[in-house]
Amino acid sequence: MLVHTGAECICPGVSYLEFVEKEKIMVTKLKIIPLGGLGEIGKNMTAFEFGGDIIIVDCGMGFPDEDMYGVDIVLPDISYLRVNAERIRGLILTHGHEDHIGAVPYVLRELNIPIYTMPLTAALVELKLEEHDLLYNTQIFTKKVGSVFRLGSFTIE
Repeated sequence: MLVHTGAECICPGVSYLEFVEKEKIMVTKLKIIPLGGLGEIGKNMTAFEFGGDIIIVDCGMGFPDEDMYGVDIVLPDISYLRVNAERIRGLILTHGHEDHIGAVPYVLRELNIPIYTMPLTAALVELKLEEHDLLYNTQIFTKKVGSVFRLGSFTIE
């Protein structure tokens, strides 16, 4: 998906890419970066990157396979987020199942980012954060169904 700013009309006889280069219009691609939960059960976490902004949707833990002796939980790989932490605008949690919120306390130990979610999910996350002594250092914004808000380049509903 290409998104551009500037003039909508393309000059006759000039390709879109030539026009973009000539006019120096900023062309940005939406990057969808699955950090867990793709092709597996659990660890649901996806980063969306556009321009200079990143938002994260869900932050779940996975469950160990029977051959993973001594492992209690499996966490998503957040190495990309660590490197780009200053560009993260927020964490959006869709609902309160463990495969969508279970990794929140572990991720927030490494990334100081605000959370946006619905009231029930917020209550469940607050319990987890309190248990890990992270509640009072975390911003949690509770949203109502149908509310619309912006996080950097993104509009969330």
